[in-house]
Amino acid sequence: MMLEIDNLRISFKGENAGKTVLHGISLSLARGETLGIVGESGSGKSMLALATIGLLPGDATATGIIRLDGENLIGLCEREMSAIRGARIGMIFQEPMTALNPAMTVGKQIAEALRLHRAISRADARREALRLMAMVRIARAEDRINSYPHELSGGERQRIGIAIALALKPDLLIADEPTTALDVTVQAEILDILDTLVRDLDIGLMLISHDIGVIAQMADRMLVMHDGLAMETGATEDVIRRPAHAYTKRLLSSLPRRARAGLEGMS
Repeated sequence: MMLEIDNLRISFKGENAGKTVLHGISLSLARGETLGIVGESGSGKSMLALATIGLLPGDATATGIIRLDGENLIGLCEREMSAIRGARIGMIFQEPMTALNPAMTVGKQIAEALRLHRAISRADARREALRLMAMVRIARAEDRINSYPHELSGGERQRIGIAIALALKPDLLIADEPTTALDVTVQAEILDILDTLVRDLDIGLMLISHDIGVIAQMADRMLVMHDGLAMETGATEDVIRRPAHAYTKRLLSSLPRRARAGLEGMS
């Protein structure tokens, strides 16, 4: 497995001393596979993502194992983790407007991600930025490369966020609620882009969502979380069709009837 997490616990010190937000989470993810992490707000999904990429709050302590291609990431210093972020793990955030620099064109932001880690000329970085924009289906990339984030739609900004995450050709993408702020049509387009990238680039995708319908549509396997605990895990079709835990059943029952019927008909 490319990513293996074993008995991950996250607790806090200082003012939040004694608070534990993850209780022994274990999972694995292979290349070419999508693992869905689903649960309501406060379940620990985002904390799991931040632990994986080494961006936990300063008063948080992680124990257990987060192994990427055999290397345990827990205990690495910030310099070592900085080398892993982007180059081996790419992060796609929920709201790209907060992740993007409003004073810099989107083309320069993609190029900057490239030039920070690779010996590459400005001209080559621009060409690669255009290629990445085309890969994430930005229409008229030649025109849009000089646009500022506020000049793009929400869907276009999220595509730029994906392009930046892909810039250094990571093995693992983590997408934390990447479609929450988007309308249904744009959401479907973003999810299709992510699914295509997993297959075409043979990368692993950890997809985090509160929407079990999104996870059912996208994930090969899924982990259901609640209050920092793993409620159940398994092949997505098995979990959806034969949920073992009452919490999973509750998530499924919260879906509209038509959506629930569609999931029950999964083949």
